[in-house]
Parts: sequence; C-alpha cells; structure tokens
Amino acid sequence: MKRFRSKRQGGGLANNPYLFAGPYMLLFLIFIVIPVAGAILLSLTDFNSFQWPNFVGLRNFVSILTEDEVFMQHVLPNTINFALIVGPISYFLGFMLAWALAQVSRGPRTVLALLIYSPTMTAGTAMTVVWTVMFSGYSDGLINSQLLQWGFVTEPIQFLQEPEYLFPIMMIVSIWNSMGVGFLAMLAGVLNINPEYYEAAYVDGLSNRFQEIIYVTIPSMKPQMLFGAVMALVGTFQAGAIGVQLSGSNPTPQNAGQLLMNHMEDFGFIRFEMGYAAALAVILLLMIYIISRFVWRVLGEKSEM
Repeated sequence: MKRFRSKRQGGGLANNPYLFAGPYMLLFLIFIVIPVAGAILLSLTDFNSFQWPNFVGLRNFVSILTEDEVFMQHVLPNTINFALIVGPISYFLGFMLAWALAQVSRGPRTVLALLIYSPTMTAGTAMTVVWTVMFSGYSDGLINSQLLQWGFVTEPIQFLQEPEYLFPIMMIVSIWNSMGVGFLAMLAGVLNINPEYYEAAYVDGLSNRFQEIIYVTIPSMKPQMLFGAVMALVGTFQAGAIGVQLSGSNPTPQNAGQLLMNHMEDFGFIRFEMGYAAALAVILLLMIYIISRFVWRVLGEKSEM
C-alpha cells in the first residue's frame, strides 16, 4: 500500500512542474529571448533590409556616440527628461488616484476607475485627433479660439509645430494616457490591504491620513508599487509615437519632440538602416534595464535582493 501511494505521489505528468512552466517558457523564448538576441546580433551589422547583413562589429555604437549629433544633442536629452518627468508624475498620480478611489463605495469606484483607465484603451490615432483639435494651429482650435477671443494673442499659436510648445504638450498627453495596468495594480493593492492594519495603527498612535499612507498603505503594497513604478518608467522610455502623431512628421520639428523610439523608427523604417536602428534598440534596452534595476533596489523587498 505504501509503495502504491508513493508511486501515485511521485510519478505522472501531473506532478511535473516543467509541464506547467513549458508554455510560458516557450512563449518567453519565442517573443523575448530570440528577438532580443536577434537585435543584438543585428546591431553588429550593416543591414539595409534588402541585402545580406555585413558584419561591422561595434561601428554602429561608435557612430551613435561620436558622430550622431541629433542623438547626443536632442534624442538622448529629450528621452531622459521625458522619462524623468513623465514617469514619476504618472506614477505618483496613479497611486494617489488609486488611493482616492479606494475611499469611495464600490459602484462609483468602478465607474471612475473605468473613466481613468479608458484613455489607455483608446487607439493612438483617435487619441491624437482629440488633442490635435485642442492644440490646432488654426484659429478654430479650441485653445487658440479662446486665446483670440479673450485677446491674449493676435494670431493663432502653432502649438504642435513650435519646439517650445511641442515637448510640454507631449508630456501632458502622455501623463493623461498613463493610467494603465500600473494604476489598476496599485488600486488592487490598496483594496486588498487588511482593514485591521489601519485599526491597529490608529491604536498605536496614528493620527491622520498622511501617516496612514506612509506607515500602512505603502508598506503593505510594495509589490504593486514596484510593478507600477517599472511600468511607468518603461512606458515613458518606450514612448515616441505621440510626438510624431501630434506634429505629423518624423523627425519632429527641429527635433524638439524627438525621442529614442522616433530616432529608431527614422533609421529603421524611413532610411532602412536596420543595423543602426538595432543598435539604438540595444541602447534603449540597456537604459530600461538600468532604470528598472534602480527601481527594484528602491522598492523591492530586501529579502529578494
């Protein structure tokens, strides 16, 4: 009987962990490992998408860092500034909205959460149409018409073509569109905190909502906070389409809204310099990895370091 029981417990496909992990590992290999490895190999070549790739070693990276003035003077500063401004603001705003929604009843909370999340479900073209109408450079644009009517300006402002306006507008639109899965994860984290933690904290001397957030809410939802931070930063580093869609051109006017993704698409799909574009993709991957590791160091559990 013992021998029969041990065979049932130790044998069979149902007890094989690789059977359950196999589909994920296969998809991870196909859609993550192989494309990343292919991009790294392609970055070491001169490839125009028509002829066979010609191996050039690190020449693409040297060219990016020493010869590409647009990258060093516009693309890299724009990408870093965009990520460091939009990422933290969208992250903080997402957490505060999640915490505020957790204070209301279930019915209104569901409706409000759907309204906040809905911009991320909207197609990029439809979203751009709304903001293009608002910031239109013609006199019938929503903002220009009001400025003309109130007498603040005498002629329409070209919001989407002038460098001084394009980059701030890109940040505004990106923040508005940033309440995605990170926001939902933080909302779920706040809602799943045991109410007894708050009661115990107030018994121990907690006196206001700010202390409640600092000493109870945030420590109780660190995994969701970490996930939201990584998603916010990765999303901002991968942004780029918004500037092209708003301005209608790639490169953007005077490279004012040119981000790393735009620069990559410019070389890859307009100039057909795929090896150079792959090198830019590798640089973007390294930037995302470094920032993600920093966020993990700050918000990750000490036991997992």
